[in-house]
Amino acid sequence: MKRNVIAAGVLALATLGASAQNINGAGATFPYPIYSKWFTEYSQQHPNVKINYQSIGSGGGIRQVSEGTVDFGATDGPMSDEQIAQAKIKTQHIPTVLGAVVPVYNLPGVNKDLNFSGDVIADIYLGKISKWNDGRIAKDNPGVSLPDKPILPVYRSDGSGTTYIFTDYLSKVSPDWVSKVGKGTSVKWSTGIGQKGNEGVAGMVRQSPYSFGYVELIYALQNKMPFGSVKNASGKFVKATTDGVTAAAAAAAKTMPADYRVSITNAPGPNSYPISSFTWLLIPLHSTDAAKSDALKGFMNWMLDHGESEASSLSYAPLPKQVQDMVRKTITQIK
Repeated sequence: MKRNVIAAGVLALATLGASAQNINGAGATFPYPIYSKWFTEYSQQHPNVKINYQSIGSGGGIRQVSEGTVDFGATDGPMSDEQIAQAKIKTQHIPTVLGAVVPVYNLPGVNKDLNFSGDVIADIYLGKISKWNDGRIAKDNPGVSLPDKPILPVYRSDGSGTTYIFTDYLSKVSPDWVSKVGKGTSVKWSTGIGQKGNEGVAGMVRQSPYSFGYVELIYALQNKMPFGSVKNASGKFVKATTDGVTAAAAAAAKTMPADYRVSITNAPGPNSYPISSFTWLLIPLHSTDAAKSDALKGFMNWMLDHGESEASSLSYAPLPKQVQDMVRKTITQIK
């Protein structure tokens, strides 16, 4: 009897080991704070599944999942038609949460929140506005004593979905930006200094007086950095909040395409925050490892059932219910 119990225990352990899944992913830094939380919680609740995620930037995530070197990717800038056509591994975009990109700055002696029009932000990075007391910045900030100091623009040096969102917005509000720089996860910057990751940009701005940069909202909040309000399509200066991001997503949710590749920057509506975006997982459509595919589908369903309710605690906006319902159906089509 004792021998049978031991044998049963050994068999159970062997089965447990055989079914354990180590899933590797890489990509966007924009959603890393919430992905880190989700992957840890899911593994705690499902000990047989361990999800490892490297926050290397959206460009790296797209490249690695397209080449099949990771089990999934993550991006804040949807793959282009060209990237999709060239990818060895065909993937499905799965939206997870929404977030905001905010303009951050280090301005000694200025304790008020600043306002920024989109064309002003564009011209800072084009080198056309080079001083903090420039008349166009002053016009948006009446009564604020701005210093006669050079602006140090800071940008992402790596392939970045945060950069994609930021430049997508600038391309909608500045004709000069469209003609000289355009949008993308990597662009040719006219001026400034590059840093790797949201962490790198936040760190450089924090330590560099009179600097100006852009980061995902949670990085500004975690680092206790001042960030500006941005003029939206209705002409209102709006400070980034989850409500403002949700407002920006409202129209897109009604007309969401089947592949989920959609831009919500400069969205209409008086309450919409203009530099908002979905962020996506990139999931292989036809995995060679059925067990890993099932584990990923299990995680994504858990994300919809439990994870979305945690989004606002980390300053992300949850997916609109209409989009969540679409995603549930899409998950069933992944093999």
